[in-house]
Amino acid sequence: MKYKKLFETVKIRNVELKNRYAMAPMGPLGLADAEGGFNQRGIEYYTARARGGTALIITGVTFVDNEVEEHGMPNVPCPTHNPVHFVRTSKEMTERIHSYDSKIFLQMSAGFGRVTIPTNLGEYPPVAPSPIPHRWLDKTCRELTVEEIHSIVRKFGDGAFNAKRAGFDGVQIHAVHEGYLLDQFAIAFFNKRTDAYGGPLENRLRFAREIVEEIKQRCGEDFPVTLRFSPKSFIKDWREGALPGEEFEEKGRDLDEGIEAAKLLVSYGYDALDVDVGSYDSWWWSHPPMYQKKGLYIPYARLVKEAVDVPVLCAGRMDNPDLALAALEDGACDIISLGRPLLADPDYVNKLRTGQVADIRPCLSCHEGCMGRIQEYSSLGCAVNPAACREKEAALTPALKKKRVLIAGGGVAGCEAARVLALRGHEPVIFEKSNRLGGNLIPGGAPDFKEDDLALVAWYEHTLERLGVEIHLNTALTKEEILAANVDAVLIATGSNPKILPLDGKNKVFTAEDVLLDKVDAGQHVVIVGGGLVGCELALNLAEKGKDVSLVEMQDKLLAVNGPLCHANSDMLERLVPFKGVQVYTSSKIVDTTEKTAVVDVDGELREIEADSIVLAVGYSAEKSLYEDLKFEVADLHVVGDARKVANIMYAIWDAYEVAANL
Repeated sequence: MKYKKLFETVKIRNVELKNRYAMAPMGPLGLADAEGGFNQRGIEYYTARARGGTALIITGVTFVDNEVEEHGMPNVPCPTHNPVHFVRTSKEMTERIHSYDSKIFLQMSAGFGRVTIPTNLGEYPPVAPSPIPHRWLDKTCRELTVEEIHSIVRKFGDGAFNAKRAGFDGVQIHAVHEGYLLDQFAIAFFNKRTDAYGGPLENRLRFAREIVEEIKQRCGEDFPVTLRFSPKSFIKDWREGALPGEEFEEKGRDLDEGIEAAKLLVSYGYDALDVDVGSYDSWWWSHPPMYQKKGLYIPYARLVKEAVDVPVLCAGRMDNPDLALAALEDGACDIISLGRPLLADPDYVNKLRTGQVADIRPCLSCHEGCMGRIQEYSSLGCAVNPAACREKEAALTPALKKKRVLIAGGGVAGCEAARVLALRGHEPVIFEKSNRLGGNLIPGGAPDFKEDDLALVAWYEHTLERLGVEIHLNTALTKEEILAANVDAVLIATGSNPKILPLDGKNKVFTAEDVLLDKVDAGQHVVIVGGGLVGCELALNLAEKGKDVSLVEMQDKLLAVNGPLCHANSDMLERLVPFKGVQVYTSSKIVDTTEKTAVVDVDGELREIEADSIVLAVGYSAEKSLYEDLKFEVADLHVVGDARKVANIMYAIWDAYEVAANL
């Protein structure tokens, strides 16, 4: 078996893991109850990943302290708020997870400090090691007192004691990484203290040292205590992060200090280091979008692994099993952490173990359902897996009566609807006007950095074939054909069409879709109209191909309308576009074309920009004419995805799942 090494056992302290896969910690927003226990959704969510074969479950963050830094219940679980209740709810979860021969660690946090997400901050002043600027707000943080530090340390002991009693196999400390409170103490850029917790590196790590010593004293030396750790910060300045390949002066933790810190932390008693890089000032490193390469943390994990004698975990777009295998064989790490890939497919590990790689639903690194929704709505989910974090409520049930369902459109909404209907025992039939399934995923997946969009198309093609779904390509249905069809229900998933501007020079005015699909030659000098997601990704794609690209946007900034929900994605893309040499014109609009130029109104001034082509990326219009034709003719009629409302992949999938799960 090719991936046999990924299924060898490994130990963290005295805890043996059945394979080399861990579930990386992701914020458990929505998975707690009002008393700080795990609610039923949380229990089902973590148990599903254990059932799916993952050897080690690491919960998302829980807060041990609610006095120094207030966290409104029920934001996330809390092992110290109501210990009896926490133990009661956690014990149910840990027992179920152990039934699958999996282990589970509780991640416990000292707090967020200057990076507290504003929606979670309330009226409490943000805290930090020193009076420094908050990451998001125009506020100066309050310096923690020594008494407050000692109080938090004691709370870690309480939390770990309760976790051990509840059946957790160990804990992970959150974190000397990503610029959270413990990390702020560890980094001189944030820590200006002159007492025992500031100054030399050993002093800045004192907080982290006292935590592990307290837990070991309370729970015993053999109780594993691991640490989330970033050996490099990628901070250029306050609220300014560095891009891949950018030359800059590191203001946060550099690699030399990172390796020294790793050695010290292990000497203090930490039993494993869970390695990534980045900070909230550069959070496209800590939460890598699709614009970051896969396995981006491997080089940093290797440096840490060479410096310490405890297991090293490595996450960061590690869903490619060949990449994961190579990381183990090269000695870069001991354990592979999967975060978002296990949101997308809780059965990833079992599918890989049994050679069903094509059955693994891919993660898009889009952050729409996970980090984006955490950021905006304090709720964890997944764009491609609507059942994530609601495994019981969204579980598919067999159809009471088998129906033949006609689906007009084979884009992502049509494919998802067909998949769900087939799993429930219905008989879906897809009619797609083009020569393949996928809809807007096909042009959207054309850039190299969007490879997972095409992987999702391949997954749908494979899954629908396995389920025996009837598919008719190159077939555009009319109202009359649908009415004449012998079906019980009709789903309209006809998607959307690119908006077109009334410009002269039709022989050089193209849509983004035509350029992405190489249907036309855009030439060397390309002017893109529209600085939304499609326009920015197209600009990045063409710039990486060596084209001279100009981007014209009416708003005063890129991605101002309908950009990615998660700032890690939007912030990185917004900075990458000019970094790759794209000339950006905001507060601008195209007004005319000439034989060799585009005439652009730049903040009231007309400019001619050299243009072999003008590419329109000004949005999409719902294609729902078929639905309008049928809405008074078909009793069981539904419209899903972009045909209902132009949005993104997530809402197309979620729409289709909701309708098909209840048909």
